[in-house]
Amino acid sequence: MTHRSREKPACKKFSRIIQYQQNKTKNTKDIYHGVDGETNKNPPVKKVKQGSFLIKNQEHKMGLPQKLAAKIIIVFFLQFCSNRVTSIPNTQVLTVLCNSGVYSKGDPFGISLDYVVKELETVTPTTKNYDFYNISPYPNAFAYGHAVCNQNLTNLDCETCLGAAKSNMFSTCQNRIGARSVLHDCSIRYEQYPFTD
Repeated sequence: MTHRSREKPACKKFSRIIQYQQNKTKNTKDIYHGVDGETNKNPPVKKVKQGSFLIKNQEHKMGLPQKLAAKIIIVFFLQFCSNRVTSIPNTQVLTVLCNSGVYSKGDPFGISLDYVVKELETVTPTTKNYDFYNISPYPNAFAYGHAVCNQNLTNLDCETCLGAAKSNMFSTCQNRIGARSVLHDCSIRYEQYPFTD
């Protein structure tokens, strides 16, 4: 007579529960959600952290890329830490001097003077040390001029200052054969004869 061992009903029930749990684990895959809510049964390569999102199983952090952040920092540094000296021109009038001699409206000196003063105003800001002497090209009535600006000014600020000096000079010294306007940051002068300041 062969003796068979029988499983106890409690053990049989327990082994069925274990087998059921194992089968359930084998057949079930975790479902992950992508950016737009689509489900993906393949697990991502990395765990998705807070503040990140998943595209094609890759993690992308939100924020500035490193290269862009570096460029922003460099631009900020160059703009605010530059050694270049700039200032707003001080157009306070220190003195305006006029020659007692006067020229008439039809005098060729007026044409020469216009030429010289326009060049003083536009060329001086582009010359080295903002210091420029000029003479008119018309031989029948020469005009001589000189303009200078503070070297700490920008080209545009030098031109602005000379424009203010010219306006003050011509409003005070109308139709004079010589005049000088000295502002805090620039000066302009013209004469009928050669001179040096």
